Amino acid sequence: MNLYEDKALRELIKWKKEMQAKPDPGNIFAKNIEDKMNSFIPEKVQALVSKAVENMIKAVIDGCKYSSSIKPIYNMCLQEREKLVIEKMKTYRNLASASGAGTGAAGMLIGMADFPVLLSLKMNFLFDAAGIYGFNAKNYKERLYILYVFQIAFSSQKRRNEIYNIISNWESYSNNLPKDKDSFDWRTFQQEYRDYIDIAKTLQLIPGFGAIVGAYANYKLMEKLCKVAMNAYRFRVFKIED
Repeated sequence: MNLYEDKALRELIKWKKEMQAKPDPGNIFAKNIEDKMNSFIPEKVQALVSKAVENMIKAVIDGCKYSSSIKPIYNMCLQEREKLVIEKMKTYRNLASASGAGTGAAGMLIGMADFPVLLSLKMNFLFDAAGIYGFNAKNYKERLYILYVFQIAFSSQKRRNEIYNIISNWESYSNNLPKDKDSFDWRTFQQEYRDYIDIAKTLQLIPGFGAIVGAYANYKLMEKLCKVAMNAYRFRVFKIED
């Protein structure tokens, strides 16, 4: 193991502890705040977010929308792989930030349009990341893994605990996956995602102020997704199972 791989493994161990942490009072308080904020969000906005997430999940499962120009890379060291992943993240991060600023500046009606745009950018990044780490997203099980990586990035701590147990034992878990693609629980998925981003994205709907919030929120959300994706795929590169 070289110096970079040793560093990556130490980061993975630290991340594992974060994902396994039990919900504390702060997590519960934050969840209560999210629930309260959720009650003030217009029903039209909630319906749009739910539908966008539902469509995204179905598109990923069916393999009919998202794809990557990157073919699975099999012969590359971890350091070079992760350099490419970070470069890809920066590209998508800039696009997401620009989308958040542009739609946030326009107020509620246009601001709502940022939800599906941001979802699409996140998914395209994850499909690219899968290929860079050497996994073929044309495989149904790999697309499900992408959905779990997405979900663990944008869920409550309680839900992270549950998803962590899946991705940290993926090889065993995936061997028992049903062939029925409709069995994926997209309703829990979309609820967790919507609750996670509610506060920041609601502020984005405020004309003027929303441009600042939208750009910053999207910028940070893409960075968070990159960190989670890197550690989730490190599990499989290092062939670690809990």
